[in-house]
Amino acid sequence: MTKPVVLIAEELSPATIDALGPDFDVRHVDGADRAALLPALAEAHAVLVRSATRMDAEAIAAAPALKVIARAGVGLDNVDIKAATTAGVMVVNAPTSNIISAAELTVGHILSLARRIPAAHASLSSGAWKRSSFTGTELFEKTVGIIGLGRIGALIAARLQAFDMRVVAYDPYVTSARAQQLGVELLTLDELLEQSDFITIHMPKTPETTGMISTEQLRRMKPTAFVVNVARGGLIDEAALADALISGEIAGAGLDVFSSEPPAADSDAARLLSLPNVVVTPHLGASTDEAQEKAGVSVAKSVRLALSGELVPDAVNVAGGVIDPYVRPGIALVEKLGQIFSALAVSPVTSIDVEVHGELKDYDVSVLKLAALKGVFTNIVSESVSYVNAPLLAEQRGIEVRLIVDGVSEEYRNVITVAGALSDGSQLSVSGTLTGTKQIEKIVAINGHALELPIEKHHIVMQYTDRPGIVAVYGQRFGEAGINIAGMQIARRAAGGQALSVLTVDSPVPDELLAEVGSAIQADLFRQIEITES
Repeated sequence: MTKPVVLIAEELSPATIDALGPDFDVRHVDGADRAALLPALAEAHAVLVRSATRMDAEAIAAAPALKVIARAGVGLDNVDIKAATTAGVMVVNAPTSNIISAAELTVGHILSLARRIPAAHASLSSGAWKRSSFTGTELFEKTVGIIGLGRIGALIAARLQAFDMRVVAYDPYVTSARAQQLGVELLTLDELLEQSDFITIHMPKTPETTGMISTEQLRRMKPTAFVVNVARGGLIDEAALADALISGEIAGAGLDVFSSEPPAADSDAARLLSLPNVVVTPHLGASTDEAQEKAGVSVAKSVRLALSGELVPDAVNVAGGVIDPYVRPGIALVEKLGQIFSALAVSPVTSIDVEVHGELKDYDVSVLKLAALKGVFTNIVSESVSYVNAPLLAEQRGIEVRLIVDGVSEEYRNVITVAGALSDGSQLSVSGTLTGTKQIEKIVAINGHALELPIEKHHIVMQYTDRPGIVAVYGQRFGEAGINIAGMQIARRAAGGQALSVLTVDSPVPDELLAEVGSAIQADLFRQIEITES
């Protein structure tokens, strides 16, 4: 059988090749050489790029067999996502590979500006000893304003808090509760500009954010303030920034990115390079050995998943649309809820509703329906289940599937429920959510019984008539058999009515013991659930 062709268009770490494994025909080409790239794409099923290879509509059209474009990094400025989506090509990147490197470089720019390190180095290297010419400023008790409190912004906040700085932020998509968790004060953009001694910007580049720091914003800043951009070129208007630095409206700037790279000799960026109060680096945000290796390995794993028909967690487009970062963490949760649902079903499923409640209503959550179906079928069909064939499996079995979305979630920010009808006329539902800064996956309800239990590999679910001594019965039997109960939740609607126990156990329970315990407590429902990781 012919192996799928994976085209590596730029230099990647050896660990990337190792992560691909032996299942592919790996070929190499200089992606910056257009004349070499286009013919090389003719047989490619996947292409791995960094920033120098342009995967535009022309390149995508030259690759009729292409299934996935993998960008070994975060930015996708060199990939035409719309053209890829139209062609049915998945686009993946490594969104977390360089976040630590970018955060550390930002702190490096802030320290370089505060203590004038590059200028002092250049002076001393030229033979001068001018200590008084390079008096700096402390970070202690200064205010740093972070524009964009995403993953990188949060890392920067944590690092600068160690300098005893006051950290403020502007981000219209971050809740006050999230900011409070990070120890950050949310302000309007104008308030941040007026109060901050150091400003660092970490926003995506969109039509709305391009030039968001321009003449008006720079005039609001303190004359002693510094601004840093390690995110995307063009977020700061380079002409306005040069004018503000020359006139003394602000004290200095640290720049790692520019509107065009490398900056043209007659550009506004070139004016910035020559100013003594500017610290510049040539787009080094992801340029650490660790970040490059993480990016390459991450996208190599994504390519393997994509070429096997799986949905990739780091895919930025799927089924004709973009997966928002806010939606992505729910994919694995919903797949596990689907597995729990099918394990609890006592007869064949006739319909499935995937209900999404809460803040997720404002996003495209169609991928969560695919995730639920993949989970439902993972352990009940013999063939390999993917996000591609899961809807077909439902259709073949005559299962009606609906996606229901609303904004009502009384106890949690978001709750996702996999509910359905069974052929015996009964109804079944399993609900889950993600909690805390670590986004812990939890079961929060089964058949309307309220719970809150982290999802682990092994669970036992028991439904029985509520009466004294039940816990003692199964606790003793499991203990005698060496089965350790690591977690437990018991729920009931009324004393003496139906009760539900959900246990987390460290190891599988033998079938004979399950049958014995189920009989002893006269359980109406007794199921062992083993979660299969994707």
